[in-house]
Amino acid sequence: MDILFCSSEAYPLIKTGGLADVSGSLPKALLQLEHDIRLVLPAYPAAIQQAEGLKEVSRLTLSGCDDPVRILRSQLPDSAVPLYLVDAPSLFNRLGNPYVQADGSDWPDNAQRFALFARACVALALGQADPAWRPQVVHCNDWQTGLVPVLLSQEAQRPATLFSIHNLSYQGLFPAATMKALELPDTLWSIDGLEFYNMLSFIKGGIANADWVTTVSPTYATEICEEEFGYGLEGLLQYRSDRLTGILNGIDADIWNPAADRWIARRYDVHTLQNKLFNKFTLQRDHDLPISSQPMLLGYVGRLVSQKGVDLVLDIIDTLLEQPVQLVMLGSGDPALEEQLQAAARRYPKQLSVTVGYDEQAAHRIEAGADALLMPSRYEPCGLNQMYSQLYGTVPIVRRTGGLADTVVDFNEQTLGDHSATGFCFDEDSPEALLATCLGALNLFRNDRVDWWKLVIAGMHRDFSWTSSAARYSELYKQVIQHPGEESRTTSLDRPTGTSRASSAQQTGQRLH
Repeated sequence: MDILFCSSEAYPLIKTGGLADVSGSLPKALLQLEHDIRLVLPAYPAAIQQAEGLKEVSRLTLSGCDDPVRILRSQLPDSAVPLYLVDAPSLFNRLGNPYVQADGSDWPDNAQRFALFARACVALALGQADPAWRPQVVHCNDWQTGLVPVLLSQEAQRPATLFSIHNLSYQGLFPAATMKALELPDTLWSIDGLEFYNMLSFIKGGIANADWVTTVSPTYATEICEEEFGYGLEGLLQYRSDRLTGILNGIDADIWNPAADRWIARRYDVHTLQNKLFNKFTLQRDHDLPISSQPMLLGYVGRLVSQKGVDLVLDIIDTLLEQPVQLVMLGSGDPALEEQLQAAARRYPKQLSVTVGYDEQAAHRIEAGADALLMPSRYEPCGLNQMYSQLYGTVPIVRRTGGLADTVVDFNEQTLGDHSATGFCFDEDSPEALLATCLGALNLFRNDRVDWWKLVIAGMHRDFSWTSSAARYSELYKQVIQHPGEESRTTSLDRPTGTSRASSAQQTGQRLH
């Protein structure tokens, strides 16, 4: 099949989170299934710098940009995936984060930037930007590409569309006046279209107009149909539940593999776990912590925001560090949480290290050197670090939600007995539950090393590659190409169950809100 994969970021060109990892690895896995899949991104400076042999394919005149928009072609680095870059310097030639300014606030013209990107994607989808190629299906990702299915729905002859939700809490919401500024048709301003409580919602457009909607784990697909995790869109998602599928993200084993990882101090596998201890000593040294095998070394890699449960970590930090425990944290996010963590690190310089920012090598070294990974997320659409950690023999400590529930097997008598346990899970969103789980992990680490190593080895034997998930996307692409826009209530693919379209419409009143 011919597939256009639209994303606002992709590793290694530009990365702010898990979307980049998925966009950099899923297309490679689909290419191995012999699909002609092509990735399209905005032409950020970092992307232009890393893409080799860029060639101009076409120049487009698009609404929202006074200058011609160039479509450049290259390949995703270290792969054979064809790459398109949408070159509109007035909108994308900005250093740093693609979504926010240096002070953490959104770029004020984000609506214009990603509306322009969507129009360029539509031009590619219709064969107007690269006359030599036209896709059969367009796979869009998160709110930044939410207008693509909307605009394509206005076309008589269009490819099939699929929209993936990576994190529903980021919705691309803008004032109602933005509709006119973006020159979008008035007919799209309705509860069946882009209007969301008198705001313009990019993500709602993608959900309402795509032929099929996916999320990044089966559990999250169920959760977002509920009020707690639906962010006001649960009615729409219930309404579309017959075309909503949860497919677990995979990971790129070429990048995340302790036996071949170029970033870590010493490579290892399940047969050479003594080298993992060397990585622990290196991590302690790099972060000015006492070098010893005895304290349980916890790692944290991720955004420093309440979604990730960072405030829960702060709530227990004093009690936790009364124990023989060290903690290395890497990430950025809420300035208040960053400041509180740095203050705690000053109080416990021999046990706590906090690095604000993101560094790819540091992330790999934490995964390789830590004994356990903290991931107490309040919600987690999929999560990748808990998968990385298991492959690196680093036992995850997670809250049982979203993709964490789908990928971590909780330690108990039964799972230990059948050798399936890979980590520690808790349910309650509370400091007490997190602390109790950490202390339980510490007890096993200190007092029963045989059972601890069973968890380590079971995790390292897990298969989190894209092989199975890519095959399921391939099956789904085929289905939407054959039946675009049709309602299909029977499918072999996983999807939420329970709430029918009729009952959800009655419950929500305003059907698509």
